[in-house]
Amino acid sequence: MPSQNDTRKACIIGFPVRHSRSPLIHEYWLDLYGIKGSYERAEVRAGDFPGFMDHFAALGFAGGNVTLPHKQAAFKRCLQTTETAARLKAVNTLWFESGKLCGDNTDAAGFLAALDQDAPGWDDVRAQAVVLGAGGAARAIAYALQLRGAARIWLVNRTRARADALAADLGPPIEAADDSALPRLLSQASLLVNTTSLGMLGQPRLHLGLDPLPEKAAVCDIVYVPLETELIKAAKARALRAVPGIGMLLHQAVPGFERWFGVRPSVTKELRSIIQADIPAAV
Repeated sequence: MPSQNDTRKACIIGFPVRHSRSPLIHEYWLDLYGIKGSYERAEVRAGDFPGFMDHFAALGFAGGNVTLPHKQAAFKRCLQTTETAARLKAVNTLWFESGKLCGDNTDAAGFLAALDQDAPGWDDVRAQAVVLGAGGAARAIAYALQLRGAARIWLVNRTRARADALAADLGPPIEAADDSALPRLLSQASLLVNTTSLGMLGQPRLHLGLDPLPEKAAVCDIVYVPLETELIKAAKARALRAVPGIGMLLHQAVPGFERWFGVRPSVTKELRSIIQADIPAAV
């Protein structure tokens, strides 16, 4: 592990990673805080991941972020993980402690930080949330809401069996529900979260009417390409509290930077503007 006087470096490991905004985020912070360091892209295919990780420390990395398709494989390689990573069985942040590879999953904390920043007070009363999807992102977000004390969390997924399995794994107050129940569930919800790829640039649209949502509800879409998905536009049209995906993208990066470079960075308006400028504004 580099000493304080060395140039520290970190990276984003995934396939593909050429479109990752993580380097922009971390390079901004390195410059802002005057830290001698770098943040690189490491495009690593699934079959090459074990070999890459065998030489990770020797390559001079103080740690790194992990994205698809390696989050579960990275979790299995860690000798020590945070409670959150262990609960989610996936890692997106790596670092070394006493020569040991350690891992965390910062998606849950990043999601909550984005909600707190963009929709302050969303949890003033015990939230009732509808979460669309049942993949890795849904797991992190349902767990985050569970930690925050949500009263009820309904998982709605195209394949009901996946939602059932996730709800059973994470436990109450998380439960699965059918698509047909959405109007009724939305009428009771204080928060709606889309964790699917629907609405992402190049993906099918998310067809969902927001009329049943109460007027004080918050709507979050973790998709950030485009900057404003149809779901976020529809939420704004109804004057609901809208939380676009860029917030989670920025906030989930904070813990890793602190681990590698020793400074806890801030998510500033300037940083947000820089990342927004790099993302297509519309489909």
